[in-house]
Amino acid sequence: MAATKAKGSAPERSPVVILFAETRGFTRTSEMLQPDVVFARVSEFFALVQRAIERHDGEVRNLMNDTLMASFADGGSAERAVQAAQEIQRDFPEFEESWERDYGIRASVAIGLHAGDAVIGTAGDPLPRQPLVIGDSVSIAERLLHRARAGEFVFSKTVMDALAATGFAIDAAELPPLVIPRRDPIELFGVLRDTRLDFT
Repeated sequence: MAATKAKGSAPERSPVVILFAETRGFTRTSEMLQPDVVFARVSEFFALVQRAIERHDGEVRNLMNDTLMASFADGGSAERAVQAAQEIQRDFPEFEESWERDYGIRASVAIGLHAGDAVIGTAGDPLPRQPLVIGDSVSIAERLLHRARAGEFVFSKTVMDALAATGFAIDAAELPPLVIPRRDPIELFGVLRDTRLDFT
C-alpha cells in the first residue's frame, strides 16, 4: 500500500502578536557582493533576530529575502514581542559597524508589530509542510514594518493597550495613524532613533 502524504495540522484562530523585522540598505548593496558574502551576512541577521524571538518564547514563521516574520501567543505576548524588538534594535548596531567596515554595507534594521487574531496552522498535501499564519493582523504588521524608518520599530495601539494592561512601560512616540480605506485609522507608536539614517 502506498504511503499517504502527511496532512497539515488542524488550523485554529487565536490572538497573536505579529512581528516583522527586515534589514534596510542591505539588499541594494548585496548586488555588488559575492553570493557567499550575501548569504553569510543575511544569515547573521536572521540568527540575531531568531535568538531574540526564541528568548522571548516567540516562533519564527517565515523568511523571505531580507525579512523575517514571527508570532507570539499566549499570556504576555505583547510584552514579550516588544522585548524581542528592543533586543534586536539594541544588538543590530554591532552588525552595522562591522558590515560597513568590512564590506561597505550601510544597513540597519526596521521592525513592525501588531496584535490581533490570526488563523495558524501547517500547510500540507499538496503543499510541502510549512507553518502558515493568515489574517488581517499579519497584513497590518507588514504595513507597520514599512512605516518604520531604518533603525526604528513601530507598533499599533492594540500592542500599546496590551502593554498598558500589564504595566509594561515603554518610551514610545505617538506617530501619524495608519489610514486604510473603509476602516477606522489605526493609531501608531514608535521607538525611534536619535538620528535618522539615510541610505539613498
